[in-house]
Parts: sequence; C-alpha cells; structure tokens
Amino acid sequence: MGNVRKGISKQQAKRIWIQAQRLNTTSPFGDSIDATRRAIEHLGYVQIDTINVIERCHHHILFSRIPAYRREHLSHAQAQEKSIFEYWTHALSYVPVRDFRFFVHRMNEYRRNVDHWFGRTTPEEIRRVLKRIEREGAITIRDMNDEVLVEKTHPWASKKPAKKALEVAFHGGQVVISERIGMLKRYELTKRHFGWAKMPMAASLKERLEYRLDRALRSQGLVSLDSVSYLEPSAKPAFSKVIASRVKRGELIPLEVEGLDHWIAPATFEETLTDSTLTHLLSPFDPLVIQRKRLEHIFGFVHRFEAYLPKEKRKYGYFALPVLMDDEFVALVDLKADRQKQTLLIQNWSWVRKMKSPLRKARIEDALDSFETFQLQREMGLR
Repeated sequence: MGNVRKGISKQQAKRIWIQAQRLNTTSPFGDSIDATRRAIEHLGYVQIDTINVIERCHHHILFSRIPAYRREHLSHAQAQEKSIFEYWTHALSYVPVRDFRFFVHRMNEYRRNVDHWFGRTTPEEIRRVLKRIEREGAITIRDMNDEVLVEKTHPWASKKPAKKALEVAFHGGQVVISERIGMLKRYELTKRHFGWAKMPMAASLKERLEYRLDRALRSQGLVSLDSVSYLEPSAKPAFSKVIASRVKRGELIPLEVEGLDHWIAPATFEETLTDSTLTHLLSPFDPLVIQRKRLEHIFGFVHRFEAYLPKEKRKYGYFALPVLMDDEFVALVDLKADRQKQTLLIQNWSWVRKMKSPLRKARIEDALDSFETFQLQREMGLR
C-alpha cells in the first residue's frame, strides 16, 4: 500500500494494543451494571464458551476489565436491557444490538443456503417450531419433551428434531436467544424480543467491511490485514481496498511493526499511552489472546490452547491461563475449580522464558486471590 511511515517498535505496538483492550487501567468501563454493555460495545464482541473448568470465558473476559462485574449484569444486558445479542463472529459471541444490521446479511445467506451441521431440517419443521414460540412464548430445548426422538446424523446433532429447527432458525435470525439460565438457552422470536415491527435492513458489503475495520481499530489500536480479516483470509483483497481508501483520505496512517505492515487511526497514534501496572489472569479466549499469530508477532509470546490435546502432549495444562503483567506475558497458570471444597486448584504453573522472580510471583498470587474470590462468589451464587 506504499507510503509506509517509519516503523514503530513492538514495545510501542504492545502498549497501543493493551490500551485499546482497556487492560492498562482499573475499571475502564466503570463499576455499574452498565459497564458490561459498555465493555461489549467497545470490544465489539465477547466470546462464549461451554468449558466449565473454572468460570466460563465470557464472564472471565468481562471480569478482567470490570473488577465489580457480576454474572447477573450480563443477563440484564441480554434479557432486560436487550442491548446485546448472541451470534457468530469468529465464534459464538455476545455482540452489541447496535451492530445487528451488520449480521443480517449472514442470517439471510444462511436461510438461503442452510448449513447441515445439525442434520437436514425441513421448512415444515422450522415453521412448526416458530408457530409454537409465537403461540406459547419463549422456549428452551427442555420444553420440547413431546417429540419422537430420532437417531443422530452428526456428533453435534440432537435426537430432537425441534432442536435442529431451533438452531437453523437461530442462525437464520428468525429466533434469538432471549436469555440463558446457566448455559440453557431460551429462544424467542427475534422481532418480538426486540419489539421490532420489521427486521433491520442488512448492511451492504462496503458497510460490513467498514464496520469490521472500525471494530478492529477500536479494540486493537493498530491493525494488520491478518488481524482485521481473522479466520477469513479471502477477505484480504476487499479490506486492502478499504484501507487504501482511508489512507488516501488521511484517515489511517501506515505503520511498520518490525517487518509487518499495520495501520492506525491518527487520533490513536497521537494518543497518550498509560503505562500498565496491572496483573491479569486472562482467559485463553480473551480478545488479546485469541489471535495467536498476532500475539506471537507483537508480544513474542507463543500460546497454544491445550484442552484439545491428549494429556501426554500438554506442556502447560488443560486450561492454562496466560498471565499479563504490565506489558509482558510472564507465566501460564493452569487452574481448576474444586466446587465441593470451594477453592481453586493450581494444576500447573509455568514461567515464560526468564520471567521468574519473587516480586512477579507475589503479584500473580495477589491476582489469583482476586480471581478466586470472583470464582467462589460465583460458586456460592453471589455472582
């Protein structure tokens, strides 16, 4: 894209990225119930995951940025305030409702080209489920107890035909997850849930590209083609055109981070950076960590999620949490909740390179104490 500005160091890039992720200050989104909505709107999405070794990752990600976070705050935003909804980004995530129209195109495409991961579903089965919700109100899969069970056609499939129909209707935008009871989903008609007379109009391709670029710039600070098109390399040519247009208008500044092209908004480039003095035990699905290739390039930190590896091949542990201290990853701590004894078990503690020191160990232990309090309040039903 030419006209590359004099490069910046990885140290500068780290500080920009950490500040964009709001991990360098305490309570950057405040301490009120609205902090959850503000955090999700800033980050663009918060990934949902079912692994329950410790607190689930969506709660963990929010706690890392909102020390006063409570689980019911997320439920409030989804079920009462209705300011967030669930849909797929790179994975199933909580997304701001203000961004709904940027996902309508994918919903429409899904209805036109039904994905068969959950087995073939007929239009009649979908209509039957939608009519039932229209008649009875929001339902969970447990309410579907009057069906004749069928054989699974896929390991992820369900024996209940209505479960497949619900999944198809969800991906197609006809129903939305109106709330979760634990991890049990309650489905409601999308328009009725939000009080809409009609669905939002789908954003154009150009608008969707601009939205994804803006989301990345806001939450990453500086972006590369790889980071803005994460898990969708075929979109790189389209993003290149959008970025080139913004550079031409002076809305983006080209940078080089030790051999790799990046871009940054002028306001972010001029922003005063606040040094972090915080220690975070991050979820393996945290937005700062999830793009492993980018993480390695900028931080020099190699992170591999080992839950899906056989036990004998694991180096750091089943659910090892990367420890961010100031602006460095210094350790990985593999934790497991002992719910009977109401405590956290340290399965494994691994230091990164030569980061081990008594001071760092003490700071990590303080962070572990805070995380254990958060975890145990959840177990005792206080969060």
